[in-house]
Amino acid sequence: MFDFLNVTETAALASFAWVGSGNKMEADRAATESMRTLLNQIPMSGTVVIGEGEIDEAPMLYIGERVGNGSGPEIDLAVDPIDGTTPTINGQNDAIAVIAATPKGALLNAPDMYMEKIATGPRAKGIIDINQSLEDNLYAVAEASGKQVNELTVIIQGRERHQGMIDSIRSLGGKVLLFEEGDVIPAISTCVEHLNIDMFIGIGGAPEGVLAAVGIKSLGGDMQARLLPRTKEEYERCKKMGLSDPEQALILNDLVNADDCLFIATGITNNMLIRGIRQDKNKFITHSLLINGRDKKMRYTETEHFFTRKAALTV
Repeated sequence: MFDFLNVTETAALASFAWVGSGNKMEADRAATESMRTLLNQIPMSGTVVIGEGEIDEAPMLYIGERVGNGSGPEIDLAVDPIDGTTPTINGQNDAIAVIAATPKGALLNAPDMYMEKIATGPRAKGIIDINQSLEDNLYAVAEASGKQVNELTVIIQGRERHQGMIDSIRSLGGKVLLFEEGDVIPAISTCVEHLNIDMFIGIGGAPEGVLAAVGIKSLGGDMQARLLPRTKEEYERCKKMGLSDPEQALILNDLVNADDCLFIATGITNNMLIRGIRQDKNKFITHSLLINGRDKKMRYTETEHFFTRKAALTV
């Protein structure tokens, strides 16, 4: 666990120099190179099974990349060195460095593409159905939660593609919480009771969906998804990666099929669950969220990193 925590902390620190810089390419490069370097020091035979796409000239940990020093267990990884690059470079909230790990074969192996997603917390586990209408899901979640539909709170990304869903929720009296970037933490927020968020729904990236699914499964919640290939090429890529029906509904066990799973995120900037990096004289303070599927616990850790400023920003 602490090896992977070191990975997300160091990636977050590496990106910190680019907060507010407007330079997306350099922020991605710094976080990705840091994450790759640290992953390759871990005693494992790791494979990135879902990430930012097949190898190209952009800075990324690509799908199929082998990481680790090759001496340990076979591990599948979902990674996002920066979930929320835009808020990072604009100095806004909701940026994290995040990784999920399972034994080999337990994570969905899929291309980097859009994914339709719906998630809820433990009280409505087994109730949601991505093949049903939004209204049907809202009524089902309300009944399972002992609420009326007008007492529900749904979190959704503020995008034009979601406006119809936003209008439908509000027309039924439900409350909508909008976020701008990075849907991993918002999806997991449905499993954190004190936040009082009943459902997450929307269309976003597939890597972020799998990352969120690991946290949700570990906390006893539920999630379903569907890949949304937009071209024939994307459809064929899905089939080549073993998805015989790329547009099938995916239940939680299709996304992550192991209780022995680990989710770790370190804040770059603040979000609803973890704080961003703080600087205090010669130290940087990181705040991270650790969720372990074996014990169904959510842990927070704060780490003080003692560096000169120059050293910290070149990790």
